[in-house]
Amino acid sequence: MAMITIGTRRAEPSDAKAIAAVHDAAWLNAYAGIVPHAALNRMVRRRGERWWAEAIHRSTLVLVIEVGGVIAGYATIGRNRVSTLPFEGEVYELYLKPEYQGIGLGERLFLAARGELKRRGLKGAVVWVLADNQPAIGFYENAGGRAIAEGAEQFDGKRLRKLAYAWN
Repeated sequence: MAMITIGTRRAEPSDAKAIAAVHDAAWLNAYAGIVPHAALNRMVRRRGERWWAEAIHRSTLVLVIEVGGVIAGYATIGRNRVSTLPFEGEVYELYLKPEYQGIGLGERLFLAARGELKRRGLKGAVVWVLADNQPAIGFYENAGGRAIAEGAEQFDGKRLRKLAYAWN
């Protein structure tokens, strides 16, 4: 009987190509039909292997989740960027390749991200989600998050609502 290992760890520059592949697949899957097509394609194209390698090299905190040695997802985390919210940590991004969604890996990666924020002394966490992204809203609500604030993003002239979910 073969065993498949699953683990989370901090990303290394050599992971950049795999993270870029997760980013592309996950963003196209999550935002097609929500974010205007041209804007979405620009956003995906600008975050290639080189972009990720430079981000990791600059000490951007990127966590990955591996399944059998294959990177299935990533999360980027750090200090909360909205000073009016009373939470110190933020999960900026959390994405899985579509074929790895719905089997508990997102929860595992999210818990690792929140654990890393806590280890860094950051109290509480917030994450922003587009209001039209129902799968993500369901994920964060199932993880115990509560909607605490609202904002908006512009994509090629289209204004999209976003919601902040938080955890103490």
